[in-house]
Amino acid sequence: MKSLMLLKVWGVLVLAMLCGVVKSKECTNIPTQLSSHSLRYELLSSKNESWKEEMYSHYHLTPTDDSAWSKLHPRKMLKEEEKFDWMMMYRQIKNSGGVKGIDGILNEVSLHDVRIEPNSMHGIAQQTNLEYLLMLDVDSLVWSFRKTAGLETLGNAYGGWEAPNVELRGHFVGHYLSASAQMWASTHNESLKQKMSAVVSALSTCQEKMGSGYVSAFPSELFDRFEAIKPVWAPYYTIHKIMAGLLDQYMIAGNDHALKMTTWMAEYFYNRVQNVITKYTIERHWRSLNEETGGMNDVLYRLYTVTGDPTHLLLAHLFDKPCFLGPLALKADDISGFHANTHIPVVVGTQMRYEITGDPLYKEIGTFFMDIVNSSHSYATGGTSVGEFWSDPKRLASTLQTENEESCTTYNMLKVSRHLFRWTKEMAYADYYERALTNGVLSIQRGIDPGVMIYMLPLKQGGSKAQSYHKWGTQFDSFWCCYGTGIESFSKLGDSIYFEEKGNSPGLYIIQYIPSSLDWKTGQVLVSQKIEPVFSWDNRLRVTITISSNGHSSGASSTLNLRIPTWTHSSGAKATLNGKDLSLPTPGNFLTVAKTWGQGNKITLELPMILRTEAIQDDRPEYASVQAILYGPYLLAGHSSGDWDIVTKSTTALSDLITPVPADYNANLISLMQESGNTTFVLTNSNQSIQMEKYPEAGTNAAISSTFRLISLDKSSVSPSQHNDLIGKQVMLELFDLPEMFISHQGQEQSLGIAASSDEGGSLFRVAAGLDGQGNTVSLESESQKGCFISSGVNYGSSSTVKLSCNTKSSDAGFKQSATFILGNGISEYHPISFVAKGAKRNFVLSPLLSFRDESYTVYFNIQS
Repeated sequence: MKSLMLLKVWGVLVLAMLCGVVKSKECTNIPTQLSSHSLRYELLSSKNESWKEEMYSHYHLTPTDDSAWSKLHPRKMLKEEEKFDWMMMYRQIKNSGGVKGIDGILNEVSLHDVRIEPNSMHGIAQQTNLEYLLMLDVDSLVWSFRKTAGLETLGNAYGGWEAPNVELRGHFVGHYLSASAQMWASTHNESLKQKMSAVVSALSTCQEKMGSGYVSAFPSELFDRFEAIKPVWAPYYTIHKIMAGLLDQYMIAGNDHALKMTTWMAEYFYNRVQNVITKYTIERHWRSLNEETGGMNDVLYRLYTVTGDPTHLLLAHLFDKPCFLGPLALKADDISGFHANTHIPVVVGTQMRYEITGDPLYKEIGTFFMDIVNSSHSYATGGTSVGEFWSDPKRLASTLQTENEESCTTYNMLKVSRHLFRWTKEMAYADYYERALTNGVLSIQRGIDPGVMIYMLPLKQGGSKAQSYHKWGTQFDSFWCCYGTGIESFSKLGDSIYFEEKGNSPGLYIIQYIPSSLDWKTGQVLVSQKIEPVFSWDNRLRVTITISSNGHSSGASSTLNLRIPTWTHSSGAKATLNGKDLSLPTPGNFLTVAKTWGQGNKITLELPMILRTEAIQDDRPEYASVQAILYGPYLLAGHSSGDWDIVTKSTTALSDLITPVPADYNANLISLMQESGNTTFVLTNSNQSIQMEKYPEAGTNAAISSTFRLISLDKSSVSPSQHNDLIGKQVMLELFDLPEMFISHQGQEQSLGIAASSDEGGSLFRVAAGLDGQGNTVSLESESQKGCFISSGVNYGSSSTVKLSCNTKSSDAGFKQSATFILGNGISEYHPISFVAKGAKRNFVLSPLLSFRDESYTVYFNIQS
């Protein structure tokens, strides 16, 4: 009976796919009323069975009609034998209910067996996230669940999207269950295990109290509205998160009770969907999917892999949104105007459908979807969407603003690419994963501040992560969708470094170079990655992979496959095994090393990191010069408030326009401070006028503007800690974010400004011992105006003006104090990957986008050819 019903559902899916292609814009994430003026409506609602049968036959809409299937075959099929294979495949599915067991798919390695190096960039991000997960309070997380179940509430509810009056409440708790399971597997932190187990226990109590299998932070009345096509905020989206979190608690953390809770929830929603189809039509259910349902199909397919219960498979099919998937099956790029994060999870679910059933249609859908997003709808970060929606393909130059790249979409696109790599081992998917993880995920944390993340990643000229609509979130009052995916992303940083291929001679694929270790149980060896720090002045990624026995070696051979990224270059690349050179393949392939691994085998890689530009995905000629700059996998952003012209001469090579910041520059960075009362002021470039401003927070535009590079004309290295050695030396003060622009005076008693390096007369100063006589301070005397010093008005009152002041009265204490500064380390510093780019009007400092906090930046530049 269930098989027959499944077949009928499949037939209706084909029907809906075909109709969805014709009227695709009825398919949205905005629920609409059913149309009573369509053949579909008449067919589905008619009581005249003989007429329905005749009409189905005439229009080839019979659910089991092979002709309907044939119209869905991929456009690339041209040969008759391929069409025959397509039809035979459909009949196999129709008669057997699906095909299981797909050869050649790479297996995931367990997060339990991977450890990230704590002091690495990824390890610090993981630790920051762990601290946040431990900060969150169990009673506050489950407050609304208890309220909905009629139980006593404890503590206080959280705010933001988890507040008791927000319809999406509860979604973050589902993410928390997934993230904590992943983080516990990655760290085995016992405190976290206790906390996540307490959340599962609390939800179980709520589910038992309600008695139907339903468990949520909001009442089931929201689903009544959903099924009636009335306004409601995505209740299935939240249920997906809760079910996925409970399933992860079982599959990753081994909590058996969490599985029972998940299956009880699935039973409840199976009955709800069945009631909708019985009471109305299946079209009513399809139309309700225009409201965001998250990855309901994905979690149900995953649940089916655990339970083998066909009702879970059927319910998963019913959440495959046919009007969206139909055009993708026909190779139509028709995603513009759709809400990105509503539909990417649906594609992820169909990828699970392929892995379970072997149905190649869903492999084609996932592959084509990734191709069009990656080629026509993606930014240089690897992210997608503007204002949460897809724009027109290859028209991205018009979309650069503060609301680009919703963080959730990057999280979900990584899932799409991960599936595709496991299926195909194609380098493009591994390259994409590295790009999006490096630039689109690591960029959303605010340094090492636990629980401070962003919703959107602004890409406008002069944008800032602190200036988008949502700005930076807060620890206990945001809980946006992107907070949920964020805590998951930073909990599973080890999940796509290694993949394995089982067999008589097992293989390991290493696709990300992240400092980490793996206990590879299948290969019976320990694998350790050490990555040397990456610098702009040393363009090599240096990787050392050590392979040693885990104490249980059988002496069998295994194979390591090391990714040689497409962003590197064969010239200068090098690989060795135990000191002996290996022959490297061209970039975009894997270096394969098969061996019986003994104790302490070592593979080294040196991969040149190439500076390159990449045009924005926009095929209009007037935007051909809009380009991003990348260094290996790192997207470089310019410290900029909106100017973006890079190239000054069309014949100049990129390597001449963009040069590394030397290693010793950080040692020369200074800030000049004065104190007044309990307040510290610092010399600052404020719109090309030099002022004294209050001491800023690090990682801000003000911190950048208060940092200068001290250049000694005798070419010696200078630093604030050696200020006694500076006395008597001629120096210039270069602005941190404006290379080759210097503090300069305009004459006696005139305000200071900035000038180009050619204006050395006004930019040259001599360091003197502080005029206040304290011994640990300095004063800066003009070389062209002897006896005149940089002087502020801080100590005269509220004025913050800085000028060149001259005073012949050596006993004037006020003058001496105003011309004396504390010489300190620069508030900002150059990232190890930093460059200077020559622009048409000004020079830029370029650094990886992931290193920016609140500073303004420009990602896309106008690079004229």
